[in-house]
Amino acid sequence: MSTRICLVRHGETAWNAERRLQGHTDIPLNDTGLAQAKATAASLAGRQFAAAYASDLLRARQTADAITAHGNLQAVIDARLRERHYGAFQALTYDEARARFPDAYHHFERRDPEFVFPGGGESLRQFAARIHEALQDIATRHRDSTVLVVTHGGVLDVAHRLATGSPLETPRDFTIPNAALNWIDWDGANWRLIAWAEQTHLNSTLDELPNA
Repeated sequence: MSTRICLVRHGETAWNAERRLQGHTDIPLNDTGLAQAKATAASLAGRQFAAAYASDLLRARQTADAITAHGNLQAVIDARLRERHYGAFQALTYDEARARFPDAYHHFERRDPEFVFPGGGESLRQFAARIHEALQDIATRHRDSTVLVVTHGGVLDVAHRLATGSPLETPRDFTIPNAALNWIDWDGANWRLIAWAEQTHLNSTLDELPNA
């Protein structure tokens, strides 16, 4: 009895377009993001979901609201589905963070699992544990069902690695576009990847990373 999860990264924000690290900063969708959310909703029309979940940050909630607007579901808000806390990097562009915190940025760029962002941020290991717990809880709660989860780019990075068994520190070799569809499955014992970065419903998207 497996649980299938459709993971959706939120639509585009102004900070995405500026290549600015958002983390826990609560930034709304821009006009492109709102259009992407509607397009994603249209692409999922007719799909039956047993439940919907979303991060408590506005950009995820707006995306989830667009998808569930014409059905009988309301997204359950779960703060564990938030983006990673980037500490002092939040509100900086990638270039600004590199210039201001060169040593810390080096650890970030090389995906050091134990590196904790200065200024109250999370390590990659702490972040991944939070996401694993949230996804496991959702999958266990909805056995033999399909569930929608609207969340963030960093969360999808962790989910892809969970489903494929890839280490946290391995360089990313997959895309994470705004508002694309990503499907994983849990069979009660193991996770697996079904499909990733489906975006035929979208005109253009930005990846989570600035050089991807």
